[in-house]
Amino acid sequence: MSSPDVLLERYLRHVGIERGLSANTQSAYRRDLISYVEWLDVQGVTDLSAISVPTVTEYLASLATRAENPLTSSSQSRVLSSIRGFHRFLVEEGVLAVDITTDVRRPKLPKSLPKALTIDQVLALLGAVSGDDPVAIRDRAFLEFMYATGARVSEATALNVDDVNAVDDAVRVRGKGSKQRIVPLGSYARAAIDDYLVRVRPMFAVRGGSTPALFLGPRGGRLSRQSAWLIIQSAAEKAHLSAHVSPHTLRHSFATHLLAGGADVRVVQELLGHSSVATTQIYTLVTADTLRESYRTAHPRATLKNQ
Repeated sequence: MSSPDVLLERYLRHVGIERGLSANTQSAYRRDLISYVEWLDVQGVTDLSAISVPTVTEYLASLATRAENPLTSSSQSRVLSSIRGFHRFLVEEGVLAVDITTDVRRPKLPKSLPKALTIDQVLALLGAVSGDDPVAIRDRAFLEFMYATGARVSEATALNVDDVNAVDDAVRVRGKGSKQRIVPLGSYARAAIDDYLVRVRPMFAVRGGSTPALFLGPRGGRLSRQSAWLIIQSAAEKAHLSAHVSPHTLRHSFATHLLAGGADVRVVQELLGHSSVATTQIYTLVTADTLRESYRTAHPRATLKNQ
């Protein structure tokens, strides 16, 4: 069997040439796996067939407890993905008989609840863009759309004019895996988009090539994800919101406000385009926390008071 270093270089060439991964992804694989092979060498493991489940588990634990830059659970999980890819390649090449990494458990990720804006904060954000300037009209339509639909930023920037149904006040959104879903627009978003389509989009469109995109930049090209981020961040600054606000913040707020208003979790799942209801149910935890806090502060006998 070739040395681990030689096998690693073979795998990295495979990743770069045959799989066509980006330079950044290749760099991440190289960094993760060089560290892994160096650690194996220090442990005296020169025969990769001698690696066991405890070996890999011990390596991940060493990353979490090292003195400098200990890795979080999510970073350990990423490293495990790199190691699994390497071992899978070695099995496919006939170097190893079995891929033991399939039995290595991923580090448990802490549950992080999405941060949602309050309704008042959302209203302040939506009201922060005013005036008849063409860019302001476009930005207002974009912000109203994002909160009305809970769309991902990639979904919003990929929209075409034909995706908006004027009859049903709904929009066709293409989500992950090219799955399509129909999401209602709501009267505020519909009015803002109509205003933009009549007064601004034709003006922007003539400045660029022919594009079916719904949201355009002033030069006539499709609105980029980076520009979408800047629209929201600029509005947040104007609204004097101290919390970090991103496109995903509006998506979180959309889901949280729907559930708080009594919407069924499976309806919200469909609107968000989640393949599993378990993904959507994290928002019910946010709502439950909000309810508990409201109860604790408002009910006269929610907590014991010192006499």
